[in-house]
Amino acid sequence: MLGCVLGEQGEVVMAPPRMPRSQLSESAKYYRDNPKARRKKAKTDKKVNARPEQRRKRTELSKARRQAKKRGVNLRGKDMSHTKDGRIVPENSSRNRARQGSNGKSTKK
Repeated sequence: MLGCVLGEQGEVVMAPPRMPRSQLSESAKYYRDNPKARRKKAKTDKKVNARPEQRRKRTELSKARRQAKKRGVNLRGKDMSHTKDGRIVPENSSRNRARQGSNGKSTKK
């Protein structure tokens, strides 16, 4: 069945309902309206996330997050973020993901 997922006991669990259009970001609206562009973006993202340097970065951030949780740091709503001096610190998710540099270059905290 389309839109269905099997639960832990094998029962059919429906996917969550789609968000109303009014609650979507501009890019989410665009990709919902343009399935061809959505597929192209997914293909590009898949390539980017498979790169060795991207995998190393993700591994490093996951490890830092696990260690912070062990130390009892409250990480709700936060991502681990690289700073200019090379440290990894918790940062508000929306601020970390929204930071965009000029010409597509990231600006670290």
